[in-house]
Amino acid sequence: MAAAEPPLRIIHCFRSPVGGIFRHVRDLVERHAAEGHAVGILCDSSTGGPHEEKLFEALLPHLSLGLNRLPIRRAISPSDIVALRASYRHIKSLQPDILHGHGAKGGVVARLIGSRLRANRYCVARLYSPHGGSLHYDRRRPTGQLVFRLERFLERFTDQLVFVCDFERRTYEAKVGNPTIPARVIYNGITDDEFAPIPAASNGADFLYIGMMRDLKGPDVFIDAFIETERRLDRRLSAVMVGDGPDKERYRQMIHQRGLSERISLFDAMPARQAFAMAEIVVVPSRAESMPYIVLEALAAEKPLIATRVGGIPEVMGTESAALAIPGDATDLARLMQEALTAPGWKDRVMPRPETFRSIFSASHMAGDMMQLYRQLLKQQNSKLS
Repeated sequence: MAAAEPPLRIIHCFRSPVGGIFRHVRDLVERHAAEGHAVGILCDSSTGGPHEEKLFEALLPHLSLGLNRLPIRRAISPSDIVALRASYRHIKSLQPDILHGHGAKGGVVARLIGSRLRANRYCVARLYSPHGGSLHYDRRRPTGQLVFRLERFLERFTDQLVFVCDFERRTYEAKVGNPTIPARVIYNGITDDEFAPIPAASNGADFLYIGMMRDLKGPDVFIDAFIETERRLDRRLSAVMVGDGPDKERYRQMIHQRGLSERISLFDAMPARQAFAMAEIVVVPSRAESMPYIVLEALAAEKPLIATRVGGIPEVMGTESAALAIPGDATDLARLMQEALTAPGWKDRVMPRPETFRSIFSASHMAGDMMQLYRQLLKQQNSKLS
């Protein structure tokens, strides 16, 4: 931070403190707090578990503007009005320079409250990062049409759209329309200490699934592909599935009913680097994604990685990567799982070069670009008020 530039007061608003959004916010908080900025978080109080509580505990020393958690439901609800009122009182008392909304609900909170403050001649910049969120809706369905009309309407209360990958930007343009306000891509990045190899333990499994336990992320596809890979190789394999989510018990029953309980082990959510030591090959079988951190984390740990051709994953792996499967297709995923286990030199031939990957997807680059954008927007707003 340049000596002549004062520290900023930044509040990140989002709904669910799990997954990629929470990781993205944590990285920004830690980097910007280390530079001397005052940072706070506003998010939902009803989601997350013991793993997320530990993450919050570690983050608290960086949150000089505090952690405010209140009930924010996933679906649109009359309770949103109560949450907005409580959020407005809290945020107004903190006098932020930056309100950065992440995900659909976080974007609504940050932009509407920021606009209310602006109506009172208060200088605050309003940013919105979709992180997939509402962009997963189908434009052909009435619910999707409503959501995308709301996204378009909310542009008038937004100073800047920030996408975490080019796929997200293209999806926004296709479903909502070309933005009527400034928009740019700032790639997700990971911290310097994560760029270190993690070999599998001597008793490690063949495959690892790590992520939310819900159909969108493809745990069921992973289980089906595991069975198909065993059939192709005509031998027993092993796998570990790590994560929490609404469909976890259903997957547990699926594993039991298919006689896989001795070969597929389920674990609660844990730090990714801890999970990476539990298996040789990481599999990301998502049906839909924006820019999943688990892909970045696995590549930084130099793990062999198989993923699906969705979202921003091809921007990381390479558009022609031989490690990308058809989303939702267990047979195609099994083909790659078989190749990764049996093809000589598969990892060295298929994975991105570590030095090239690191030059693009680092948290220091991400946080630096974001801070530059924050200051640019504040200067623009100050000039309008003067």
